[in-house]
Parts: sequence; C-alpha cells; structure tokens
Amino acid sequence: MTRKYFGTDGIRGRVGEAPITADFFLKLGWAAGTVLTRNAVGKKRVLIGKDTRVSGYMFESALEAGLIAAGVDVDMLGPMPTPAIAYLTRTFRAAAGIVISASHNAVEDNGIKFFGADGYKLSDEIELEIEALLDQPLVTNGSNDLGKARRISDAAGRYVEFCKGSLPSGFNLRGMKVVLDCAHGATYDAGPKVFKELGATTITMGNQPNGFNINDQCGSTHTAGLAEAVLEQQADLGIAFDGDGDRVLFIDDLGDLVDGDELLFIIAQHRHQFQGGCNGVAGTQMSNLGLELALADMSIPFVRTKVGDRYVVEAMKEHNWVLGGEGSGHVLCSDLNTTGDGIVSALQVLRAVVDSGKSLRELKNGMSKLPMLMINVRLTQKIDLSGDEAINRAVAEAEEKLAGRGRVLLRPSGTEPLIRVMVEGEDSALVESSAAAIAEIVKQRVEELKS
Repeated sequence: MTRKYFGTDGIRGRVGEAPITADFFLKLGWAAGTVLTRNAVGKKRVLIGKDTRVSGYMFESALEAGLIAAGVDVDMLGPMPTPAIAYLTRTFRAAAGIVISASHNAVEDNGIKFFGADGYKLSDEIELEIEALLDQPLVTNGSNDLGKARRISDAAGRYVEFCKGSLPSGFNLRGMKVVLDCAHGATYDAGPKVFKELGATTITMGNQPNGFNINDQCGSTHTAGLAEAVLEQQADLGIAFDGDGDRVLFIDDLGDLVDGDELLFIIAQHRHQFQGGCNGVAGTQMSNLGLELALADMSIPFVRTKVGDRYVVEAMKEHNWVLGGEGSGHVLCSDLNTTGDGIVSALQVLRAVVDSGKSLRELKNGMSKLPMLMINVRLTQKIDLSGDEAINRAVAEAEEKLAGRGRVLLRPSGTEPLIRVMVEGEDSALVESSAAAIAEIVKQRVEELKS
C-alpha cells in the first residue's frame, strides 16, 4: 500500500496547508492513540514533546484532545529534543512517544514523529494502520473512558543525566573550550547543561528561542556563524545541533566543517582502537566514498541504505551493528539510544578527542573525503522523473566520464519538495560540471512537465 501522509521521517509540511492543520492533528491523535495503545497493559499512556516552533502549541493541544478522546492518558513534556522523547518513552514505560517537530526545516513548517514503546520509530505496517483509521469517523469515548493529561516537570533533568551517563564514569571535559549552537531549538536548555556539567568551558549561541527563530541562519543547516564564533573565541571546536536535536555537526579549531560522515569515521575509529572494535557501520546512498574506504582500511564492514535514518536503523538491526548515520549529522549509536541523538553523538566524538589526545582536526584528517557536490532542484508539485529519457541520458553521460571512479545519484527528498542531484568522484572539476549539467536538465524537465 502507498502511504498517504507518512514520509521517510513521519509527517511534515507547511503549517496551515493539509495535512499540517489543527483538525488533522486532532484526528491523528485519536487514530494514533487507538492503534498504538491497543495492546497496552493497564493505563494507556503516551508522551508528547515538541521543538520550539510557535505552531507547536496549537498542535500539542490538538493531539492532546485526540488522544484523550481515544481514552489515552497524555504526559506533556514541553520543548524537548527528539531523542529525549525516545529515551523517556522507554523509561516511563509508555505505549508511545510523539514529537511535534519539522527538524531542520524553517519555522513555516511543522510535523510529527512517532516512537513505539521500544523507543524506535514505527514500522510501515503500523503507519498504514494509523492512516487507515484516519479515513474512519472520529469516535469520542464517554466521560468514564476518557484519558487525562498532566505536565512532567523533571523531563529535562532526566535527559541531561541520561546524556552524561552515556560516558564512562569519571569522564570529564575540563580544559576543553567549546561553542554550542542550539539552533534556537529543542536543545536550548539541555545542551548547555550537559557540557557545562561535564566541565567544559561552554559558550552558547542559538539558545534564545522565541517561537519564530528556530533554524534561522543558525544550527546544523547554517554553520557559518558558529565557525566565526569558534575562531573569535579561540575555541577547541564548535558543535551545531538542528532544531529538534537529532542531528549534530562540528566545526574544528580552524573553522572548518566536520560533517556526519567524518563524525561516523571518528567514532568508529575510536571504538576500533579503544573499545574493543567496531563490527560494522551502516551509511546511506549519500555517504561519501571516502568513509567507506577509510573503514575498509580498518577492516570494518560498511553497507549503504536508502536515505533516511529509519533505513539505517533497519540495516544496523539486520547486521547486529550499533553504529550508523548520514552525512547530514544524523549519527546513530544504538547501544546508547534508539534514534539519532545529537548530544549523545557529540559526546562520543569528544570522548574520541580526549582518549586519543588529538584535536578534532587531526582525527578528521584520518579520512580523505572524495569531492562530492549536491544540487537541489525545487519542485512545485510531485513529479516522478525516474523514467525520464533526457535525465537518464544525462546521468549515463556523466557516469561514462567518471569512468568507474565516482557515483551519480538522483533522488527525491523525503522531507522537502526537492530533487537532489549528487555527483561524487576523484576529479572535483568533473564532479562540478557533471552535477551542474544534470541539474540543468532536471530543471528543464520539471518546467516542461509543469506547463
């Protein structure tokens, strides 16, 4: 069955445009509550957290009403990182956790993510069951069978302790100077507390959310300001989270970006050298070939999946591996949390820095990235270009020029109305010209099909 609402990471879109509307979230709360608590023993309980978008207040109330109508008790956590919801869902023994967030997207967007009782994102089958129920009339329970709602006041403190507990006993960051960019998002409170309590000298930016400034020229999607701050403060490094805290990128002491592929390499290398080994790493179609080659030098297996952390998690489970992620900064350490956790992943990188006695820049340089260029072509409507002859011909021509020493990948974004054109190879000039040529053909075909 084709999913009508769910994408690669929950449901996401422009606020006020279907399905990101108050009435839809009301019914979604009822449908999800009905499906996700049907096997609950005793009290039916679901957690709700959110990022700092102004629209989160509206959707929080709508979800709360829908869940209560279905007879589900609701624990309201307020602004909390997405991985905190995954963790707290397990520790509260809840039937499910819900996050109201559009992650790294601008404030005009919002969305929703679900976690099951095990802290993992829902399977396709469960999402389809929820969608099927959305086509049915909403039925409100009678007074004796309604749920109740309450606010949880100590959720942030619990998550801070969890993050610190992901490190060995006695580990500290004394003597390290870091700049944090919290994207005016969900890590604005917990993030600085974790690093300060571990002893780091911490300079924080992007920690004044006002409902409208989330991801606005800050955070992991806009790292220029963080790079400037690292240089100005003469810090050891900078750490950038996205709006909901499940992604992280770094800036080294020279102001250069350290992306998710490089962070994966650093963590894998540390486990290989200091923690008894790393049995494998799961990446995606977009992972840099340099990561694969660097892991091969350590005899660490590597597999690629479709883009999306849910597919990375599936591969990790299939191979019984605990490490995976994406170049965007979605780094998964499944022995520590069930989903991408920006703070926990950042701490794993800092553990590698401390244990190795090397700088972040030195660790990053252990992996040689191949030139890669990605060009986004914006869509005005959903178009399937997979069988387009002109585009396929342009791709074939580029692959012929790369002569087996690179890759070409075209894929629709799972979270935005974009076609992503990616070219990777040893020759940077060839990579740039090939990506530009393919992107131009895609733009032309999009315009032609639109008219």
